Amino acid sequence: MILACHNLNKAFGEHTIVCDGSFHIEDREKAALVGINGAGKSTILKMIIGEEPLDGGDVILAKGKTLGYLAQRQDLTSGNTIYEEVKSAKADIFAMEAQLRSIEQELKSLTGEDLKNRLDTYNRLQSEYEAKNGYACESEITGVLKGLGFTEDDFSKQTDTLSGGQKTRVSLGKLLLTSPDILLLDEPTNHLDLSSIAWLETYLLNYSGAVLIVSHDRYFLNRVVTKVIEVDQAHIRMYMGNYKAYAAKKQQIRDARLKEYMNQQREIKHQQAVIEKLRSFNREKSIKRAESREKMLDRITPVEKPVESVREMHFSLEPSCISGSDVLTVEHLSKRFDSQQLFQDISFEIHRGEHVAIIGDNGTGKTTLLKIINQVVSADKGSFTLGSKVKIGYYDQEHHVLHDEKTIFDEISDDYPSLTHTQIRNTLAAFQFTGEEVFKQIRTLSGGEKGRVSLAKLMLSEANFLILDEPTNHLDITSKEILEEALNNYSGTVLYVSHDRYFIRQVAESLLIFDDQSVFYYPFGYEHYLAHRNQGSGEELAASLRAEEQALLSGLQSVPMPERHRLREYSTEQSYEDWQLRLLTEPMEQTRMELEQFWNARDEIQEWTDPAYAEDCLLKETALTDAYTKCCLAWYDKWAEFHPEPDKETGLLPS
Repeated sequence: MILACHNLNKAFGEHTIVCDGSFHIEDREKAALVGINGAGKSTILKMIIGEEPLDGGDVILAKGKTLGYLAQRQDLTSGNTIYEEVKSAKADIFAMEAQLRSIEQELKSLTGEDLKNRLDTYNRLQSEYEAKNGYACESEITGVLKGLGFTEDDFSKQTDTLSGGQKTRVSLGKLLLTSPDILLLDEPTNHLDLSSIAWLETYLLNYSGAVLIVSHDRYFLNRVVTKVIEVDQAHIRMYMGNYKAYAAKKQQIRDARLKEYMNQQREIKHQQAVIEKLRSFNREKSIKRAESREKMLDRITPVEKPVESVREMHFSLEPSCISGSDVLTVEHLSKRFDSQQLFQDISFEIHRGEHVAIIGDNGTGKTTLLKIINQVVSADKGSFTLGSKVKIGYYDQEHHVLHDEKTIFDEISDDYPSLTHTQIRNTLAAFQFTGEEVFKQIRTLSGGEKGRVSLAKLMLSEANFLILDEPTNHLDITSKEILEEALNNYSGTVLYVSHDRYFIRQVAESLLIFDDQSVFYYPFGYEHYLAHRNQGSGEELAASLRAEEQALLSGLQSVPMPERHRLREYSTEQSYEDWQLRLLTEPMEQTRMELEQFWNARDEIQEWTDPAYAEDCLLKETALTDAYTKCCLAWYDKWAEFHPEPDKETGLLPS
């Protein structure tokens, strides 16, 4: 055992963070610390490293073991370059190397006993240098920096000029290179792109020490950890397995406790009914039996009803109107910042009902594309066109749509003045803002709280085209699941940037892949992409898809159905048949409805008395009936293509 926490206690005023909480970490174990936002996960990490004092309990680190900690926010003010800052993690090795070079120069002028003594020192240092892998030190630094998404051109940038996310990546690289016996990582995947997250997963899986991680990235936790430590209502519980196993086990325990509670309540009500009946007889013997049962009830230890650990968000996204089939058309778009070309001559289309995820490395222009569509920045070349009746709802990861000086209540009331005081209160309550919380200033909110305010405004916008930039940032896992459900039930169009692979897998039907200044449209989900991406990139990947997938690829971009996410559940052949028949079902149903409306609206009395009206009705009825028959025959012909009848003589299906 490398780390043990016994009977931890911590409170801030009346708010208890942890009460008599205990857990332990074994050597080489990879564990996750999970809980809702505000549960106290980061506080527990700070208690372990001594940054936050304990109210009670003990934190015990095994003798001689070292501990490394990555906080959510970093403040690098050393004046070093990125490479120099990370290199400082290996300062002892570089000092040893300098000492070896110095001794080598000394040896040239020494003789006799002095030479022998100095050689002994040199050999000892060289053995230690080799044991610490000194010869591979610089390549290790370069590998870590590139793994975390930095290019060699970035190595010379001053840390003082970096964004908060870049500073966190530098600090993470520096920490990994110190190789402590146990790593404490607070949201390490924040600010990492998909490639960097995958690299970090592999690094941690092969890491020789122990790791304790706070993260809301379910995909990452499923891949890396083998133990989950839950913080729930100030209590700590341990579960073996990854996050998926933990979630299943927790649900099983809750269901079992709820069943036990319901059974006990049923038995209590039964006994109370029997007692009441016995007393109603008003006989001495019956009264004694009733008293006996009452004593039995008093001896029952009540089972507490399981309660939810969080006030959950609850909301739905509904467009106020239906857009045209063509929602967004991008043609020959290019954008450059200074000497960096983000993308060049890109073109694609998005159609009504599609849920499209934009993926790619940091710095490829994903967020910039969203800002161009929202007219926050301008493109250098090319154009984009929004379709008929398209109404955009924009979620900005930096929450520029919010106003720091306003309260939460004013943020909503100023943008939606038609809402009553009660309606605003109810809306904010759906996003976990109740009581006096609605009068907090935006500038005082955490990242997660700002995210919830932005989601509230998004819901009220009733937009039919949602453009979302990292919508899951700062959301806890429960809130992510609620957002996933809301988006999957949304009938409009969604285009979003995300590095949360679990979220992408749940919500995206197709992908826009940013790669090497170009964009490739991939008409299948994230799991399909992962299975095929090793076959190449861009057009090479498209060419490698099977012929039947290509048939779906060529037409799937124009599917306007909001239900299209269901196609992911079928095989490619089933998806293609379903889609083709749906294309013919829509006009068939539309024509049938028009025919029914005509029958319901015509005036039979006027038909008898007005020959001109009767002739007009006959012509309309004939045209609608012919159109409906034509649609039905087209649907049947298409169905027959997928279900050919065998030859009557040979019994074989046509080739």
